[in-house]
Amino acid sequence: MTSLVPATANPLDITTVAEAVAAARDAAPILAREPFISRAARLRDAADALDASAAEVVALADTETHLGPTRLTGELARTTGQLRLFADAVEEGSFLDVTIDRADPAAMPVPRPDVRRMMRPLGPVAVFAASNFPLAFSVAGGDTASALAAGCPVVVKAHEGHPRLSDLVGRVLADVLPPGAVTVVHGRAAGRELVIDPAVRAVGFTGSEAGGRALFDLATRRPDPIPFYGELGSVNPVVVTPTAVAVRGAAVAAAYVASYTLGLGQFCTKPGLLFLPAGHGLESALVDAVRAVAAGPLLGEWLRGGFDEAVAALAAVPGVRSLVAPTAGTGITATPALLTMPAAHFLAEPAAARECFGPASLVVEYADRAELLAALNAVPGALTATVHTEPDRDGELVRAVLDIISERAGRVVVNGWPTGVAVTWAMHHGGPWPATTAPLHTSVGVAAIRRFLRPVAYQDVPAELLPEALHDANPLRLPRRVDGVLVPRPGTSSV
Repeated sequence: MTSLVPATANPLDITTVAEAVAAARDAAPILAREPFISRAARLRDAADALDASAAEVVALADTETHLGPTRLTGELARTTGQLRLFADAVEEGSFLDVTIDRADPAAMPVPRPDVRRMMRPLGPVAVFAASNFPLAFSVAGGDTASALAAGCPVVVKAHEGHPRLSDLVGRVLADVLPPGAVTVVHGRAAGRELVIDPAVRAVGFTGSEAGGRALFDLATRRPDPIPFYGELGSVNPVVVTPTAVAVRGAAVAAAYVASYTLGLGQFCTKPGLLFLPAGHGLESALVDAVRAVAAGPLLGEWLRGGFDEAVAALAAVPGVRSLVAPTAGTGITATPALLTMPAAHFLAEPAAARECFGPASLVVEYADRAELLAALNAVPGALTATVHTEPDRDGELVRAVLDIISERAGRVVVNGWPTGVAVTWAMHHGGPWPATTAPLHTSVGVAAIRRFLRPVAYQDVPAELLPEALHDANPLRLPRRVDGVLVPRPGTSSV
């Protein structure tokens, strides 16, 4: 039997994965039926409890991840902020997507029945925590927050890089949430058990492409396949037009280095490819900026080993030249590296477009517009893509670039940097494979709740048997679409 958190960390006294899932299964109907005002209050209670435990949480997180109190304090604020944002979304109610088509006996060619549609929670959800965001993408992170907002209980598979922190956050949540709403399990075997457990109805995952693909295959090979929302690998290309180089090339070079070395490159949105025009003249500026970045600790030995292997493989690709060569560090310490190659070689070497998780990046030099567009079309699916341009002077070139990168990435950035993801209603954090396994969905922002809901249509169901959200009187004061017309939430005005 797979062991979970110690009994002292879990008031349910759970000792197996099966028991954790059973507790979630028991909690599922309770969470689904809970009034929205209570569901929102629970999310805010969870945020308040984490804030009240901030000193202990940040200190333990720093001990296990080496990310530093400043970064972790900000990440905790993001974590509690997104719990409160989902509480607001629950109260606002549009996540239910209530749609009412009333009966019309005169409809042609046949009479229309009364059909009412809304979203309902899927049931127990398995969440795999990430290593690089031990709070915002972990036990109380966005996957958990969005699942709870949908009315789904969560079993979190803790990341091996911060097990004690996971237990601590799990205890904090257990104190304010219903029994079985959130439990924490440990170990790779537990993760596999979760994915194939018949009671688990969806999986949220953030991690490596290899690990994510293996679990994705498990989820889809089940007798009853389930959704697997995996965030895997991303190279996040940045394009700089010749005009932007001429106007502010040195500033772009410095900011690029700051972005790809932020957190020692341990961000899923780290820009890994920089497309510059041949003859850009920025090599010295790039090299000086990279050498000014101090070496620092990565999250753990497993990541240091993976970084060394990936950057060595990138340096060995034919046509690649080191601007700042990768160097051997000690322990988990890493030093930034920067490499370059011509776009013609990039087009011939698919291995150059693979993610290198950590402080390394590749500059690709394009000869002309045609070569740039061809190279962009060779970039794998990404979470983000960025272009630095002077829009009033680049005209057709930037439009062509935007057309391509909008097909290749889930978020397009102009004259900014992709590191840092705002937690908002409009944010999309996803993208085509291998960035994610489900490019229609986001793991950041309010729309993340949609992953853990499914639509149910009720046809000719008597009013007294309908869910309250579908009643004509709209007692929950929800925004709805009635007979094809959008009707805002009572008391608000449409835009």
